[in-house]
Amino acid sequence: MSDVEVEQHQMQQQQHLPQQPLTPTRRRRQPARRDGSCNATPESSTERAAGFCPLANGVDDNWTWSKRFRSKEVVLSGANFRTVHFHPNWSKGTAGIQGKRPLNNGRYYWELHVSQRVFGTSIMFGIGTRSCRLHANAFRNMIGENEHGWGLSHKGVLWHKGVALLYTKRFRENHPTQIGIYYDGIEGTVTYYKDGKCLGVAFRGLHKVTEPLYPIVCSTAAKTELTLKCARREFVNLQDRCRAVIMRRVRNAGNLEKLKLPLPIRDYLSEVIDDMEPLRQVNEKEMCIMNYDLEA
Repeated sequence: MSDVEVEQHQMQQQQHLPQQPLTPTRRRRQPARRDGSCNATPESSTERAAGFCPLANGVDDNWTWSKRFRSKEVVLSGANFRTVHFHPNWSKGTAGIQGKRPLNNGRYYWELHVSQRVFGTSIMFGIGTRSCRLHANAFRNMIGENEHGWGLSHKGVLWHKGVALLYTKRFRENHPTQIGIYYDGIEGTVTYYKDGKCLGVAFRGLHKVTEPLYPIVCSTAAKTELTLKCARREFVNLQDRCRAVIMRRVRNAGNLEKLKLPLPIRDYLSEVIDDMEPLRQVNEKEMCIMNYDLEA
C-alpha cells in the first residue's frame, strides 16, 4: 500500500470515530476567605512541597531589592541580592528596604522566607510609596505608621495610617516561616499567606492610590534574615478590568443577586466578592502587651 493510500485509509477511520464535544474551561480565581481556606482545592503533599503560589499560571517576575532605597542597617546578599539582613551586629532602631518592582495596575505575588529569628517589637511585610520611611532610631511598626504604607507585623496586626487592626495569630517566635503577599492592583486589595495558608484580604482601596507602590519589609530585631524566594505576575486582560469597575459599584452578593444576570456572568463577577467581617482595632491594653517585648 502506497503512502497516499495509507493516509486515505487513516482519514476514513477518523471520520467514523465519535466526535467529543469541545467544552471551554476557565480556571476560576478563588476569592480569599476570612477562615483562611481561600475556597481553594486542598493541596497535595507534592504541591505543598513544591511551594504554593496564587499566580501559578502567571510568569516569573525577577525583581529584587533596591540598593538605593534601604536603611543603613540593611545588608544584601545571595543570588541577585534577594536575601536581606537586618541589623547585622545589634539593633538600636527599625530598618527597612523597598523592592524595585512598581506594583500599580497589575497582579503580583511574592513569597518571603523568614529565618528563625522571629522576635522583637516588629518584623513587617507590606507595600508602600516612596514616602514610606525606611529607617527610625526607635523600635516602631514602621510600615503603616502613616498613610504611605500598608503592613502586617509578625504579631498578627495590620497597620495603616497609624491604626492597628487584629488580623491573625501572632507568629511563633524563633521559628522560621514563609510569608506570601498577593497584591491585586485591579481590585485594589492585598492578601497575605502564611506557610501556604490564605489569611484573607487585609487591605482594600489601593486602586485609588496614584503614587507608585513598592514591596517593603522592615525589622526591629537584630540579625533578622529573609529571602525573596518566589515572585510571579499575571497578565491582566480587559475582562478583568471591566469586572473591577462593575464590582466597585455592586459591592456585595445581595446587590449582585438583584441584577438577575445569566449564571455564568454572575459566577464570574462573584469571584471577587469577599463578605468578611470588619477587623477589630487593637485596644490600649493589647498594645501595651505587644510593646512589652525586649529587643536583642
